[in-house]
Amino acid sequence: MDGYVPTAEPAAPLDPERPTRVPDWSPPPASAKAPPEPAWRAWLKASRAFLLIVMLPTLTVAAFEYLVAADQYESEAHFIVRAAQSGGGGSSLGQLLGLGGGNPSAAEAYGVSDYLLSHDAVAAARRTIDLPALFRRPQADVITRLWSARPAPETLLKYYRRQVQVRFDSETGITTLSVRAFQPADAHDLAETLLRLGEGRINTLNQRALDDGLSVARRQLAEAEAEVAQSQSSVTRFRQDGRDIDPERTSAAQITLAAGLMQQLAQARSQLDGMRRSIDPASPQYVALANQVRALEAQTAAAQGRLAGSSGSIAPGLGAYEGLRLRQQFAAKRYEAAAQALQAARERSLTQQTFLVRVVEPNLPGKALYPKRLKTVATVFFCLLLAYAVGWLVLAGVREHAS
Repeated sequence: MDGYVPTAEPAAPLDPERPTRVPDWSPPPASAKAPPEPAWRAWLKASRAFLLIVMLPTLTVAAFEYLVAADQYESEAHFIVRAAQSGGGGSSLGQLLGLGGGNPSAAEAYGVSDYLLSHDAVAAARRTIDLPALFRRPQADVITRLWSARPAPETLLKYYRRQVQVRFDSETGITTLSVRAFQPADAHDLAETLLRLGEGRINTLNQRALDDGLSVARRQLAEAEAEVAQSQSSVTRFRQDGRDIDPERTSAAQITLAAGLMQQLAQARSQLDGMRRSIDPASPQYVALANQVRALEAQTAAAQGRLAGSSGSIAPGLGAYEGLRLRQQFAAKRYEAAAQALQAARERSLTQQTFLVRVVEPNLPGKALYPKRLKTVATVFFCLLLAYAVGWLVLAGVREHAS
């Protein structure tokens, strides 16, 4: 076997007439391709993002609005808050509505609007209307109704503010009250109740302003009355102590008496001097006239002593009495001024009173205005469409930048 090398047999010569087998690398014929994808499936595949982001939420909202959401009725009322004495100018109708010369009752109108949306208004309304039951009528759907039959005050206030709207127009001074409910009568009754609450609130504010405005004047009048009573008591006690009903007249009478005695004394002394030159001092006429002079001198001295000269004379008592009378007159004038101030404060407070005037009474709705189904669906659709468009533009920009 060593050195044995098998020899290969020579290849058979090619037969020029026998065909050569060549591998077929050409693409298969058209009849061999997979069946084409349906057009609707291709459209779904291409629009999958649009359908998921835009159409599906929109159809969901539309289904809720048209199949589930309950009808809600709206009752509307208009009112104004005007002062008893509005500014001048303007027409009679404008003055009646408080629109002439600006709107001095804007603060009161804002106050009433704020009150109607407050805890106080809800609590006051619940005394006459069962608000939870009103917001949980059988017609209400499970989404928009008040969920709890015994809600917390904060929960009820939050739902109440969704159903009650108060808008104040600063241009016209008119406040619009809108109330929504699931039954027409409920909306009307609640609007009427809120209007009465607003009127009561205005009356309360008026009474409080009247009391505040008159409290100072009433206190001053009370002090003046007390001072008058005290001065009158002092004068009465002085008269009782002096046993003299009118010390001034008594003093005048004493002065007149003393003056008369002095005049008589002067005349008697003059006659006595003339008689001393013509008759004997021991004569009965002279002695009688001399006795008369001495008597007049004694009476005159006594009269002058009663007028002044001692603590019990008329002069010190008359000074004290005049002081009491002066304080009495001052107290009377102060009382008169306080009474006039009280009357002026009362008139001023009355002119500043405000009133709630109903312009439009609450209506009984005949057609449900809420929910705004078409508006809601359209809003959702266009918002989602805008978001989708923005997202598509951002994604396209990112892909272009990456390539």
